[in-house]
Amino acid sequence: MHVENVEKRQQSEKGWFGEFGGSFVPPELQAVLDHLAAAFERYSADPEFDAEFRAYLKDFVGRPSPITFAENLTRELGGARIYLKREDLNHTGAHKINNVLGQILLARRMGAKRIIAETGAGQHGVATATACAMFDMDCTIYMGAEDTRRQALNVFRMELLGAKVVPVAKGQGRLKDAVDEALGDLVANYENTFYLLGSAVGPHPFPTMVKYFQSVISEESKQQMLDTVGRLPDAVIACAGGGSNAIGAFAHYIDEPSVRLVGVEPDQAPTLTHGVPAVIHGFRCLVLLDEQGNPKPTWSIAAGLDYPGIGPEHSHLKVSGRAEYHTVTNEEVLQAFQILSKREGIIPALESAHAVAYALELAPTLPKDAVLLINLSGRGDKDVEQVFKMLKK
Repeated sequence: MHVENVEKRQQSEKGWFGEFGGSFVPPELQAVLDHLAAAFERYSADPEFDAEFRAYLKDFVGRPSPITFAENLTRELGGARIYLKREDLNHTGAHKINNVLGQILLARRMGAKRIIAETGAGQHGVATATACAMFDMDCTIYMGAEDTRRQALNVFRMELLGAKVVPVAKGQGRLKDAVDEALGDLVANYENTFYLLGSAVGPHPFPTMVKYFQSVISEESKQQMLDTVGRLPDAVIACAGGGSNAIGAFAHYIDEPSVRLVGVEPDQAPTLTHGVPAVIHGFRCLVLLDEQGNPKPTWSIAAGLDYPGIGPEHSHLKVSGRAEYHTVTNEEVLQAFQILSKREGIIPALESAHAVAYALELAPTLPKDAVLLINLSGRGDKDVEQVFKMLKK
């Protein structure tokens, strides 16, 4: 652990998950983050703020999202019972809106007039643009140029909602590069700008904030499993890119040792499988590095998982052994995308199909009284054209 890391650990344990997390940013940005952390700490403990957040989740998002028993899939695989936590049924079609609403309510209380965000698959961008339209706030979304091509429909959605979408051509033109650009914007415009970060990454307090707002997923599913099945699941399975849907799906089960926590990542962006501790985007986590010590280029058919780092809490869960992380291939993901569509009438996002792919492998190895809960983080409307083209080839 290098000197700056040690100094920050001596100042405060907040924002650290074992050896991961922290804040490694320029002094002027650190002052902004300290102000943000203080505001989050204040309002997350405020019953009035919580009541407003939950009211929007209910009346605007449509929460609680249900759990669905995948009866046909369960019967066909012949092993564990499979349940789906239906984040795909949220307004805007993914889990991203949970965190967006929480952060934009915080931004309003802090007096921000301008919102910026990064997006990979576009779902966070769409959710941010949606909330900005509702609250009449200026909105700029940074998106890798390659991802704007892959997710052209979501780009149109964001623009339709009034957002300015800025394609980022530098680097690989993907999620990492969009985060770089958004952080640069924040450094230049921190006096009037709120960075609404969508993944459980970045310097403190972002990972803690994103987990807090996304933990509604596991808060609901834990009670739903008790009500529906009569017990907790044997495993919770979620895809892992930056880590927001997975940490939300895991949060209320972390202290339940009987529940396996299973993250699934692309085999071409295997951060938790092959990453090493390093600092990226102002925080310390497991990172895929090349021979020169720079973040390694990554690729995934799911734009939302195309990131060389991972949330600091996931890094800690991996190193501590509390959670397990596995990779799946693009071929397995495409197969899972089609199988869930044909067997259950549910078209998943390509990101979510990673979790489904691993469940298809795991379920037959378990007894019939075992229970798997898959966090279906988003719907696949945005991916249908891309999958159509890939299958034609």
